[in-house]
Amino acid sequence: MIAHSAHKIAQSGMERSGDVRPRLDPLTIAAVTVAIIAVSSSGALIAYAAAPALAIAFWRNALAVGVLAPVAVARRRDELRGLRAKGALRWCLLAGVALAVHFATWVPAPKLTTVATATALVATQPVWAGLIAVGQGRRLGRLTWLGIATAVVGAAVTAGVDFTSGGHTALLGDVLAVAGGLMAAVYTSLGEKARSQTSTTTYTTVCYSVCAALLLAVCLIFGVQLSGYTGSTWLALLALTAGAQLLGHSLLNYALHKISATTISVLVLLEVPGAALLGWAWLGQTPRPAAWPGILLLVSGVAVVVLGARRAPVPPTPDPLDLDLDTEPVTPAGRSDRRPPRASDR
Repeated sequence: MIAHSAHKIAQSGMERSGDVRPRLDPLTIAAVTVAIIAVSSSGALIAYAAAPALAIAFWRNALAVGVLAPVAVARRRDELRGLRAKGALRWCLLAGVALAVHFATWVPAPKLTTVATATALVATQPVWAGLIAVGQGRRLGRLTWLGIATAVVGAAVTAGVDFTSGGHTALLGDVLAVAGGLMAAVYTSLGEKARSQTSTTTYTTVCYSVCAALLLAVCLIFGVQLSGYTGSTWLALLALTAGAQLLGHSLLNYALHKISATTISVLVLLEVPGAALLGWAWLGQTPRPAAWPGILLLVSGVAVVVLGARRAPVPPTPDPLDLDLDTEPVTPAGRSDRRPPRASDR
């Protein structure tokens, strides 16, 4: 079902004024399908892993650095040395701080509320990105404001249901998930500035390293257990890193060759029903019936925000594995300095 939906929606985004992309091929469709499944698994894996939330956040970044650092040192050593001179280092560092706060708020959420609810609320990132744009002096269209209002109403309904039936614990999970969405938008905004001067490999290596170091410090300060887990928990951590942290975002960036970033952003919202399905099939979780209208309103509102902002270019999600083989810096308009331009217009 997810593969079929991905195929249909991806085809609908093929033709755009001023940006004609090649015809979809089976490899691209497969990449999008696998990517959505990978990112959908994040909430369920977090909820399943028998480890403290902050430890999970640390290990998924530390393991990712273990994969990325050797590549960065081998292929981008000169660029790493020149980060300070280009002024890009501070943006990489700040993005790493924002990413650490994102994980510190988002990762506990699926353990406090349902996987589906937490995933839907953290998916409000485009809404927060729009509000950040307003704070930067940009103007949003009516459609975008309509989407923001719809998403806010949906989030309020969902949180209200959790509070009345799940108590303060579920409500705390909702608040943390929303905060995670906010910090993801901050991270993306800072990453846009960093990516205008650095390659993907260099940016993600520095950013993930800062994030892991900060989370490690917090874990040590508060005495969070970092080892002694069961084998199944370590497997969950490895799957979380390989799937959502690396493979998912990498394959989505690969698909940007033939699918618009706007379409990709809408496709990523399939993560919400995907997470709900995994939470039900694997963990036996089902959101409370009264919460579904709020979740649907929330996801619909975010989709409207994405579609309403399609004329405002931003860079794609960083591809830590460089699967698209485009490791050059991107301009603030979100396109590679290489010609012809390739992505994006989300």
